[in-house]
Amino acid sequence: MSFNSLLSILFVILVVYCTLALYVYLMQPRLLYYPDLPGRKLMATPADIGLEYEPVSLVTGDGIRLSAWFIPRIADRGTLLFLHGNAGNISHRLDSIRLFHELGLSVFILDYRGYGESEGKPSEAGTYDDATAAWRYLVEQRHIEPRNIVLFGRSLGAGIAAELAARIRPGALIMESAFTSVPDMAATLYPWLPVRLLSRYRYDARKNLARISCPLLIAHSRDDEIIPFMHGQRLFEHAHEPKYFLELRGGHNDGFLVTGQGYIDGLELFLSEHLDSEATGISPRSD
Repeated sequence: MSFNSLLSILFVILVVYCTLALYVYLMQPRLLYYPDLPGRKLMATPADIGLEYEPVSLVTGDGIRLSAWFIPRIADRGTLLFLHGNAGNISHRLDSIRLFHELGLSVFILDYRGYGESEGKPSEAGTYDDATAAWRYLVEQRHIEPRNIVLFGRSLGAGIAAELAARIRPGALIMESAFTSVPDMAATLYPWLPVRLLSRYRYDARKNLARISCPLLIAHSRDDEIIPFMHGQRLFEHAHEPKYFLELRGGHNDGFLVTGQGYIDGLELFLSEHLDSEATGISPRSD
């Protein structure tokens, strides 16, 4: 093979590599947020599983209107602020809503901007603002004491919950099927690209854990096919006490169902011990 031919091949490889890198950089919002999978239309409500609920319309600090549900529990032990994952909408979380209700919790769940019936387009700063609006609704309009609020985040929602918990002090924080950060996840998925330089999103849960002092439960499955188990382990290693690890069985989206009673017992033990811990109010987010 001639020198010129070799240069031509290397040039083609370089062009393809740069094209792939550019694609990953530009397409990050579509690679991270899936509001249309399986769809934005609400397929059911808590009433379909026999639970009373109140539709809530939230307005964020930047004027975006969000859709949410408040599912009350008479004589509840506290309120759970539910921050869901990166696909679907609140109507796809009825199994979890029922489970938390049976654990004696009122539940407040919202759709991020661009999800379900909420306005706008999703972004990292936007999802943080959405979570802040939900927190303020519970504290300022529902007059719920921060020490009686449990933040729950699943998958992407865990990163959002961690950022919120770094600014306020809830009664407790539960992070389920969480990743340490978007760049860490991207490095796992695309080890042949300089993704840490390309990443436009952070969702740095590991960094935020350094500022979290409330009781923490991390739940993760060794069988998680989307977010490797080591992410849960690393988050646990970086967290402050009091902290607990609940090992799940099953995949990323059904681990809580497959684990069954073990999942319920783990949550019950954690909530019984820490739900009434001391808490404080909210402070501004610094970008």
